[in-house]
Amino acid sequence: MPVPYCTPSIGEEEIQEVVDTLRNGFLTTGPKVNTFEHEFAEFIGAKHAIAVNSCTTALTLALAAMDIGPGDEVIVPTLTFCATANVVEHRGATPVLVDIGGDLQIDPQAVARAVSRKTRAIIPVHYGGQACELESIFSLAENYGLAVIQDAAHAAGAEYRGTKLGAHGLVTAFSFYPSKNMTTGEGGMLTTNDDELAARLRVLAVHGINRSVPGASDEIGTWLYEVSEPGYKSNMTDIQASIGIHQLRRLPGFIKRRRQIAQQYSEAFADLQEFVTPGDLTGRPHAYHLYTLKIAAEAGRLDRNAFIRTLRKAGIGTSVHFIPLHRHPFYAAKYSYSAGRFPIAETLFPRIVSLPLYPAMSGQDVSHVIAATRQAVLRSREKISMPVA
Repeated sequence: MPVPYCTPSIGEEEIQEVVDTLRNGFLTTGPKVNTFEHEFAEFIGAKHAIAVNSCTTALTLALAAMDIGPGDEVIVPTLTFCATANVVEHRGATPVLVDIGGDLQIDPQAVARAVSRKTRAIIPVHYGGQACELESIFSLAENYGLAVIQDAAHAAGAEYRGTKLGAHGLVTAFSFYPSKNMTTGEGGMLTTNDDELAARLRVLAVHGINRSVPGASDEIGTWLYEVSEPGYKSNMTDIQASIGIHQLRRLPGFIKRRRQIAQQYSEAFADLQEFVTPGDLTGRPHAYHLYTLKIAAEAGRLDRNAFIRTLRKAGIGTSVHFIPLHRHPFYAAKYSYSAGRFPIAETLFPRIVSLPLYPAMSGQDVSHVIAATRQAVLRSREKISMPVA
C-alpha cells in the first residue's frame, strides 16, 4: 500500500551496529544486550532492566517470578491483545476479564468488583501509548495485597504524572515488535526497582540457571552452574540489542513526530461529528503508539467496515485494536461470559479504528490519510441523505 498501516524506522546507525555484531561474532546475549539494558533502565528511571525476546515472555517471567499458577486468578482488561491473557493461561492460572472505561483503558471500578480470595495480581494495559489510571490500580492492589504487572507493550517512552512508565510500581513489561514506538525486530524488556525480583527474573530468563555457585572461579572456566528452578529460554540476542540501542536513542524524536501527526489528524477531523479523536488526559500525555478514532455513537451514519474498505481502496492501511478477549472462541467457550458482562467494551469495539501513525510518514502521506478519511465521511453522509426509491 502507498500508506501501510505501520512500518518501522530503521536508520543507518542500527544497520551498522548489527553489522558490527555480526563481525565480532558475539551473536547471543553479550555486551550489546548489557549496553541496551543499562541505557533503557537509565532512560526509564528504573533500577533494573532485563532484556528478553518478547513482551509475552516478559509477562510470563513476571508471573513465574511471583509463583502465580494453578488456583490463582489474575485480572486482565478484555480490550487487549490475546498475549496479556494467554500468559496467565500458560501459567495454569485463571485470567479474570474486566471491562474498560470510555478512555479504552482498564476500569478500576471493574477491577475492584472482580477481586476475589483467589486474586493474586492485576495486569493493567497502557492502551495505545497512554497510561491507564495507575494511582487507582496501585491503591486497589495495596488494599487487597495484590501484585501489579504492568503491560506497557504500547507505551515505551510514555509518562504518568511526570514519570516514565516502567519507573512506577513493582514490574513493567515492554514490547519492541516492529509496529511499536521502538523496535528490536522481536523483543521485550522488564523493568523493576526490586533487587530480589530482578535477580530471580534474570535466572528464570535463562533456564533457571544460577552461575553464582560455591566453588566457581575464573580458573576453572564458565562451565559450573546450578539449575535452581525450571526456567525459560527468554534471553535477547546482541543482534536484537544492536537495533534497540539506537532505537532507544531515537525514541524521544519518534514520539515527538507521532504527536505531531496525531495533532494534524485531530485538527483535521475536529469538525467531523462522526469521530471522537484521542488526546492527552490529565497527567497522562499520549505517546501515540496508536491513533484510535472512535466513531461517535450519536452520528449513526458511518459504518466502520465500509470506512476501512474505502481507505483500503485509497491505498491506506488501517487496523482495529482490539477484538475483545471475551469474543474469541477460546475464552468465550471456556468461561461462558454472559451477554452484557462488558458493556463498555461491547459498545466501543464496533466503533474503533486505528489510522496509520509512524515516524516515517511523510507530510504527503499524512495529507493523503486526512483527505481520504474526510472523503469517506462525506460519501457516507451522501448515502444517508439519498432518498429511498
